[in-house]
Amino acid sequence: MNTYTRLPVAFTRGEGVWLWDEQGKRYLDAVAGVAVNGLGHGHPKLTQAICEQAKTLIHTSNLYQVLKQEQLGAKLAQLSGMDKVFFCNSGAEANEAAIKLARLHGHNKGVEIPTVIVMEQSFHGRTMATLTATGNRKVQAGFEPLVRGFVRVPYNDIDSVNQIAEHNQDIVAILVEPVQGEGGIQVPQPAYLQELRRICDSRGWLLMLDEVQTGIGRTGTLFAFQQTGIVPDVMTLAKGLGSGVPIGACLANGAAAEVFKPGNHGTTFGGNPLACAAALATLSAVEEQDLCKQAAETGAFIREALGKQLAGTSGFVEVRGIGLMIGVELDRPCADLVKLALEKGLIINVTADSVVRLLPPLIMTHDEAQQVVDMLAPLIKDFLARK
Repeated sequence: MNTYTRLPVAFTRGEGVWLWDEQGKRYLDAVAGVAVNGLGHGHPKLTQAICEQAKTLIHTSNLYQVLKQEQLGAKLAQLSGMDKVFFCNSGAEANEAAIKLARLHGHNKGVEIPTVIVMEQSFHGRTMATLTATGNRKVQAGFEPLVRGFVRVPYNDIDSVNQIAEHNQDIVAILVEPVQGEGGIQVPQPAYLQELRRICDSRGWLLMLDEVQTGIGRTGTLFAFQQTGIVPDVMTLAKGLGSGVPIGACLANGAAAEVFKPGNHGTTFGGNPLACAAALATLSAVEEQDLCKQAAETGAFIREALGKQLAGTSGFVEVRGIGLMIGVELDRPCADLVKLALEKGLIINVTADSVVRLLPPLIMTHDEAQQVVDMLAPLIKDFLARK
């Protein structure tokens, strides 16, 4: 179906941070499948795990115990400090599970219309509930009637949350990204999540973090919330968790972990042995190679280097981000930069119309990061000069 505006290139092979097309041209990958391929392409630990699991067992369904799923659940609980996990197949499904959990939690407390606070410029998926939660009118247009039970406030604005709290007795949860990805790499104030945690605690709400894009080392820690000193009630994961093999997860803590009972939620494919083997291999590689630290250091280098090269350029607004989640904001729409970079052998992304988004593999080295900067900065300067 005509659902994508695809770029005129087909990749046939990958190795590390590099991709090759049908003609053998090489490209430096600074998008990583939109924050999915954290281990890059062809990582030996990942490919071995997938091959070995595929030879023995791919799928049985959740009618039975799934040993790899139990191992992965225990590992994620240990790494996050959370209690229980529901496995699914994507970030949208993980967020859908979180929304259902919040609603059931509210109904269990006698709330007739359980309502979730969500943020402007957010992105949570394309199912009916998650696109309603998403703060982007383009995603919602044409799919009305939307799902009720959501109240929207500006991102990084605690006062607006407090105002809603005073006037709406149906609030049961807050759903928020620790850093907005599709919204243009928006990094909130340092105390933002801590304040949201305080409000949720005082009101008896669930704090639900969408870490689909920020999780699995992307921001320099395994989970972004680990940089804030708080623990959420619910956290969603996907993207980098399986390094390209589709898998999502909805983790819950404390009372939230006890909300779902048999029959409340389910999935045919979620948490199958193949996907869980890929996720276990991913987590192992991230730990063994200290990729969280590498992401933090490489990301800081890219932001600083790009900032220096673009300083004083008319039309350049700022470089921002955390870890290997980087945005370069310009003062005008810049989607044309994607094709211009592709011609030069660099894969980038543009989001929120005017933000160049970089989401490189966590394995990217200092030298490879320097190549990204040396290729991208002149492209941006030339683009801004001729507009």
